[in-house]
Amino acid sequence: MKITAVKPYQITVGEDSFIFVKVETDEGIYGLGDADNLAMGRTMFEAITHLGRLIVGEDPLSTERLWQLMFRTAFYPGDRTICSAISGIDTALWDIKGKALGLPVYKLLGGPTRDKLYFFQHVNNADGNIEGLVNNVIRARDEGFKFVRWWLFGQTPELFEPVESARHMIAQVKAVREAVGNDVELVLDFHSRLDPRMAIQLCRELEPYHPHFIEDPIRTENPASYRTLARHVSLPIAAGEHWSSKWQFREVVEEELISIARPDITLIGGLTEAVKLAHMCETHYIDIIPHGPMGPISTAACNHLCFAVPNVAMGDATPGSSTLLWDIFPVQPTFEGGYMRRSEAPGLGIEFNEEAAQSYSYEPYLLPQFRIRDGSYYNW
Repeated sequence: MKITAVKPYQITVGEDSFIFVKVETDEGIYGLGDADNLAMGRTMFEAITHLGRLIVGEDPLSTERLWQLMFRTAFYPGDRTICSAISGIDTALWDIKGKALGLPVYKLLGGPTRDKLYFFQHVNNADGNIEGLVNNVIRARDEGFKFVRWWLFGQTPELFEPVESARHMIAQVKAVREAVGNDVELVLDFHSRLDPRMAIQLCRELEPYHPHFIEDPIRTENPASYRTLARHVSLPIAAGEHWSSKWQFREVVEEELISIARPDITLIGGLTEAVKLAHMCETHYIDIIPHGPMGPISTAACNHLCFAVPNVAMGDATPGSSTLLWDIFPVQPTFEGGYMRRSEAPGLGIEFNEEAAQSYSYEPYLLPQFRIRDGSYYNW
């Protein structure tokens, strides 16, 4: 079997953009993957196209060899753009491998280790309204979700004042605990919007409410800053969705500065790299929760990883954000209450309507921009 084509599809649905990858072979078997770093626009499309030219004519089952070829093709190590492009292609290669062998991907990765995978439900309320948030939490609990998650909000879609936002999160958590007690576990995502000083202060004030973990409490450019955080914070810390290789995780894993690793399969280099990181984390008793609310392919790939490795806390997907685009993906993972069951379908278990994908247009994806009241830019 040989690779004959690598095709990226960039589409926009409402305010969301996606970049999917289809890898074709001379035996008619195709694989699907997707990439991230969408704010780079057409750069991602060109990166996938460039890497695709390198692997046409190669054996699609040689996933490790092709990963090394794509990562090491340039003099410089792969950055987030290259690693995200690799991610889309690599995941598609695993899909081909599963289909060619007639096995679901998780069986090729070592699984299964569990029968079903629990997820947290995103309960964000767009304007930060506390009553609306509480109602969303109650609804998620009643639908069967055992875990809920929300972000540290800004004051408006453009304004973010760290002190005010931290105080608002404390009020939110207090109101949710009063409404549902300990019926659900709380996952609090700081979205890398605080510096270590502010994150430490907020974590200490949240301790009495026993959140399940806090996510991305500080900016992620410098993993060494997690040393400062870990010395002062007793809450479990999750991080990693911004890191694009196992090397960027190395420090926080080896020094056990985090409790949960959040590799993004669409950024870290696909399933080939993600499974290596999961095993590395296992040696330090660090669980993983793959970051993957990028659409049905990402959800499926994260599921297969989670079914195959033992050190998994839960999954990351939400009905309506990760299970969607049914015209393009008429077969895709589905929720049963607050969990998903593993599939016996070969590959990732996703079907693709190429004609439907080609009917969508594309607009460059622009992230919101936060500012402080003094006019300076802040991290979204």
